[in-house]
Amino acid sequence: MRVLPPSLAAGLLLPAALLAQSPAGPHQATIQEAPLRAHLAFLADDLLEGRGTGQRGAELTVRYLETQMEALGLRPAKGDSYRQPVSLLGLRTLTGRSTLSFLGGGACATPAFGTDIVYGAGLDRAEQAFDAPVVFVGYGISSALDRWDDYKGLDVKGKVLLMLVNEPAPTADEPHLFDGPDLSYQGRWTYKFEEAARHGALGVLLVHTTPAASYGWPVVRNGWDAERFQLAQGPLGTPLQGWVTEDLARALAQQGGQELDALRAQAQRRDFRPVALDLRLKGTLHSAVRTVTQFNVAGVVPGTDPALKAETVIYSAHWDHLGRGTSADTHPDHDDIYNGAVDNASGCAALLAMAQTALHAPAKRSQMFLFVCAEEQGLLGSKAYAADPLWPLAKTAADLNLDSLNFVAPTRDIGLPFANRSTLGDLGVAVAKASGLTVAPPRPDLGGGYFRSDHFSFVQAGVPALSVGGGRDYLGADPAALKAKAAAYGKRYHQVTDEYDPTWDLRGMVQQTQFTFDLGQAVANAPTKPSFKSAR
Repeated sequence: MRVLPPSLAAGLLLPAALLAQSPAGPHQATIQEAPLRAHLAFLADDLLEGRGTGQRGAELTVRYLETQMEALGLRPAKGDSYRQPVSLLGLRTLTGRSTLSFLGGGACATPAFGTDIVYGAGLDRAEQAFDAPVVFVGYGISSALDRWDDYKGLDVKGKVLLMLVNEPAPTADEPHLFDGPDLSYQGRWTYKFEEAARHGALGVLLVHTTPAASYGWPVVRNGWDAERFQLAQGPLGTPLQGWVTEDLARALAQQGGQELDALRAQAQRRDFRPVALDLRLKGTLHSAVRTVTQFNVAGVVPGTDPALKAETVIYSAHWDHLGRGTSADTHPDHDDIYNGAVDNASGCAALLAMAQTALHAPAKRSQMFLFVCAEEQGLLGSKAYAADPLWPLAKTAADLNLDSLNFVAPTRDIGLPFANRSTLGDLGVAVAKASGLTVAPPRPDLGGGYFRSDHFSFVQAGVPALSVGGGRDYLGADPAALKAKAAAYGKRYHQVTDEYDPTWDLRGMVQQTQFTFDLGQAVANAPTKPSFKSAR
């Protein structure tokens, strides 16, 4: 653990009181680049076939992770096994046998799967037939906390709901509507499906726009073009669920006697009421259905304190990506493997490097290194862990999650998004300062990033958690070029072009890993556990 300078410690009374030194010296607690780079290169290699859930590459990945932890000497987290089984329901739309049409206004529109629409089953039915009215329900939000209800008592059983992603924007009168400039959970597409299922809807179709979703249509298409998964023991979804492009939504609204822009404007108001479109959805949905077991992988470095070793700090990262696919996004000069080098071979490599270091720097509390499955399917592995934890949640001090690390260059700062929601953030600020780093200033979370990484499953379960982000103030001769390099990753996100490049400068990745490890050690050595500040 790095030592706080006396002058710094004096100015940080609360966090400094929590920062206790590890019995190991600074050299022993230093993250090494060589193992991190080696793990990253292997996990992103074509051999692992993109680490797709339910695919051959998944088993290879799990085998690699557990072998590495065994070789390092970590204690298995589940009895004598590093594996925690997670039962998943797999659903793949058989596009050659499925078709959906929209009838109304004297016309019949049959949009093309992948180009205009993507859809699938939300429950384990191999064959379904639909003939249902379509209703526009605004943002599909029903939240007592926010005094907002887009359903207004409408019985949606047997109906297909067309709805917007994201949420109504704050106004001058209500600047903190939902979560103000930050997207709340009610704006996430996962919430929309969940809420529609709770209301008993037959189906849900979300209207995609890049600003609202924070990613382009190809990302949506790639996710739905492949097999999709949900927890086998979890709540069922609606029989039909999917997305439509904005152009198709506009055409369907017009076919149903409405204008999309006018409907969108109405949906911004509290007094919005559902609008029945003069439109029926008819068609059939054929799905390949199976149950598959995937695994979370976890190892433990036991604590040194006789009492505190019964508690743990978790470091987490998801090992899965999109696997092999046949999407139209496959680039002519690339294969069909979604390697996921940044997302999230980088996080897994960091955890393995931290585990190696932790063995030489044990802390008072135990430390768990948790690699979760099926994050790309909706945080399923971490949800399964939170529902059936390998370590009691009441004795889990915090979760520090890593997802898509800084592959560009070292920085003067570090990212602690939403650090203000728990005292874990206070400790993070102190650790950053002790490391000579500043905390990157917060910026509006327009895409709901807080709800899109595995730390959120722990937050929902009552454990303080955050995902440690990379910095943005790059160190180098041309900071603007480095920022452009980082921004260019957006075009590779969830594409076959997210591949490992041996020329990458991994000093920033090592820096981010070191900070996360130092923060985890600070939590693991502190006299008390972090606690929540924010009720949301």
